Amino acid sequence: IYTGKALAIRWLLGASRKRPGRNMAFKLSSELVDAARGSGDAIRKKEETHRMAEANRAFAHF
Repeated sequence: IYTGKALAIRWLLGASRKRPGRNMAFKLSSELVDAARGSGDAIRKKEETHRMAEANRAFAHF
């Protein structure tokens, strides 16, 4: 698995574990549906990471 996909899976699982609900299958399916709709904790985490990368872009010297 490539790094980006592994990170996405990690974020989805982490967001699913934080959800209130019955069992992990239900929580994971709910998080996947939210991710497909563009909402949910995993999508929020992705957007936050992208914002931080954009903010720190000026400090990257190659």
